[in-house]
Amino acid sequence: MQDLSGASAALYGYRALVVDDNQTNCWIVEQTLNNCGMQVTCAASGQEALRLLKHAAEQERPFQLLILDYGMPEMDGLELVQQIKTEPGLLPKTIIMLTSDDYISTASHCKQLGIEPNLLKPIGQSDLLAAIGNLLQPGESSRLEQVAEIRENSRPARKLRILLAEDNPVNQKLASRMLENLGHEVLAVENGKMAVEQLQGNEAFDLIFMDIHMPEMDGYTATGAIREWESSRGGHIPIIALTSNAMAGDRNKCLEKGMDDYVAKPICSEDLAHAIQHASEIPFNKTEEHALAKSTLEWSEATH
Repeated sequence: MQDLSGASAALYGYRALVVDDNQTNCWIVEQTLNNCGMQVTCAASGQEALRLLKHAAEQERPFQLLILDYGMPEMDGLELVQQIKTEPGLLPKTIIMLTSDDYISTASHCKQLGIEPNLLKPIGQSDLLAAIGNLLQPGESSRLEQVAEIRENSRPARKLRILLAEDNPVNQKLASRMLENLGHEVLAVENGKMAVEQLQGNEAFDLIFMDIHMPEMDGYTATGAIREWESSRGGHIPIIALTSNAMAGDRNKCLEKGMDDYVAKPICSEDLAHAIQHASEIPFNKTEEHALAKSTLEWSEATH
């Protein structure tokens, strides 16, 4: 994996929301930001963007960058920004408007709303990254220091061999890069069935990150198969769930299914590092904790 440097390093780990009703345009921007290690979420409309912004704020994981298309049906980019400004806590630190319409008119409207810059589509990758870098320039040095500090503090006493089960290619690539930047060795597979086969093939791993929703065999089923296999051999490999859900009962459900912890998507390096640190403190025998989680989950379901 190529290490991030310069402007790309300053963007590493930032949470970005890309809003564009054109799927191809959205994908191009998403790939550009993903290649810099950013955590990218896409929305196809202004209403969907508002929902995602509110959810991120409720989870205390706000987006730091908003890239949106000017010309969208129902709610265009300017209307979306106006709506965001009426909602406390939703306004991202940085907003970039992309337009294929009259640039001068769009620029004037954007300036009135405090949006700079607005960029003319189609936009090249270097121009987009340069615009983002310029907006983040005042805090770039501190951001670089923060990234370096996170990596240094998160670097393990020894390199772990980690099995990553994730069917989404973009998420798989991003998670692998983050784990490798934290100093670990990663083997990625596309589903739970392949993860179980890797272990049963006598591959040695220190830790498993397991996506919940995968084809052929989901994360819960794969975890059950791994725990059953371990029961005949002894030992315990920590399994950390990767889940898009972040509800109060999700951790108990993960524990009840035999997992040790979970990390909510979109993932970031800090969350992965904390999960790995917690996994290093996991006792050899998890039977009692899993049983407690199961009884707690059953009680919760019975009372609702």
